[in-house]
Amino acid sequence: MKLMHEDQIPGFVERVAAACCDITAVGGGYLIGDSDLSDEDYEVAAPKLEQIKADLGRRDHLLQQIVDYLVSIGRVYPPRVVH
Repeated sequence: MKLMHEDQIPGFVERVAAACCDITAVGGGYLIGDSDLSDEDYEVAAPKLEQIKADLGRRDHLLQQIVDYLVSIGRVYPPRVVH
C-alpha cells in the first residue's frame, strides 16, 4: 500500500480544505469535517476525499506530524488564545 510522506502534509491539508471539509487538530488527533456537510455537499466532497486517499496513500504513521502542522497553521480546536 502507498504511504503518504511528511512533505505531502501541507498539500494534503490544502486539498481536504478545498474539498469543503474542515480539517482540525483536536487533542492528539485530527478531524475531517465531512459529517458536517449537507447531503448534497457530501455527495460532491466524498469522491474528492477518496481521490486524495488514493493519490497520497495511508497517513496513520504521520498522525503527530499532521497534528503539529494543523496547530502551526491555526487549524486547532479549541482555538489558541493569546493574551
